[in-house]
Amino acid sequence: MKVFGLVGGVACGKSLVAGCFRDLGALVLDGDKAGHEVLTEPAVIAQLRRRWGDGFLNADGSVNRRAVAQIVFAHSGQDELRFLESISHPRIAAKFRAAIDAARTAANVPAVVLDAALLFDGGWEKLCDVVIFVSVPREIRLTRAKSRGWSEADLISREAVQLPLDEKRHRSGYVIDNSGTPDETRQQVGEFWRQYIGATDH
Repeated sequence: MKVFGLVGGVACGKSLVAGCFRDLGALVLDGDKAGHEVLTEPAVIAQLRRRWGDGFLNADGSVNRRAVAQIVFAHSGQDELRFLESISHPRIAAKFRAAIDAARTAANVPAVVLDAALLFDGGWEKLCDVVIFVSVPREIRLTRAKSRGWSEADLISREAVQLPLDEKRHRSGYVIDNSGTPDETRQQVGEFWRQYIGATDH
């Protein structure tokens, strides 16, 4: 069984690429989902409250992710983001390792894909056999981000706290160009799959 990492810029379409891998039989682990799950853990909430007070919580005591984003993506929020990551990243890594270990014991899982924008930031590339960089020009990513209701400032603020795209690309072992049609992306994923996993009937 192989483990593949999936990285790229904001709004590069990693979800489409991940879906293509899922269609081929891979187990896809969503880094955002794992991060959201971590924010429901009482021990995590307690640590955040000690630093941030109760302003980031909903009325029912659950975490308001939008409020957290406002804290960590603020112009002066770099230290707060690092604080959050120091708590969440080890827990996300543990979730990834557990899922990968479970997949290794399953007979029908040829590959696991870690769909995680912060793969390198979290050190999770160490879990991967190959890291794939999803390449899309900035103007296309900005158009896609705006279709989600984001502004250009939102895109800039999120990319500012991640590794530069050139570094992500340099540290990756494979590049998929996702600037064309979904079918063109699907074809590239299929070529990658045949190279690293073998022939497929899909």
